[in-house]
Amino acid sequence: MASLSISVKLALPNSLLYSQTPKTLLCHNLSIVSRSNFYGLKLLHSPSLTTPSSTKSSIFAKVEKGSVPPPFTLKDQDGKDVSLSKFKGKPVVVYFYPADESPGCTKQACSFRDSYEKFKQAGAEVVGISGDDPESHKAFAKKYRLPYTLLSDEGDQVRKEWGVPADLFGTLPGRQTYVLDKNGVVQLVYNNQFQPEKHIDETLNLLQSL
Repeated sequence: MASLSISVKLALPNSLLYSQTPKTLLCHNLSIVSRSNFYGLKLLHSPSLTTPSSTKSSIFAKVEKGSVPPPFTLKDQDGKDVSLSKFKGKPVVVYFYPADESPGCTKQACSFRDSYEKFKQAGAEVVGISGDDPESHKAFAKKYRLPYTLLSDEGDQVRKEWGVPADLFGTLPGRQTYVLDKNGVVQLVYNNQFQPEKHIDETLNLLQSL
């Protein structure tokens, strides 16, 4: 049986395009490439294209302000298990990002690094989560001297449990930040895919008001 090949193009503003060649290009029928040349993003694998009408229910995050998010235990950049409960008793910033080493995610990670002392002064911990493995996180943290914890959510299970919405009709992992107070209650949910540095401003403003 002859195979059918379909090419899909997504138009984005030039300012969101990443000039370097994509690291990997995996195509399988309608599968989406795994490492994109979009601004700081990795594409989710999808067996079929999703229409806007079928993704309407995924726009809203499951974890909302005033709720207690699902617990998790994930490997950090040193391969050690870290549980969300470890941070109870102090505020914690949990930020989900698409991928290590991509431009937008690197900018966001370094912005958290540059403001880390301010987070410490507010008594808060910072935790980054993506689907990259611990080895990738370790290299990423070492390269950019990141002083905070990076957790590996391989398979995106925690991302799904927290209901982090994807972008571009489900093809791009969402960039979403949560601020939990010392009791583990969510006080802020902030989503902004293409302005990664805004996450730092919004979280610090909230922490300074607690």
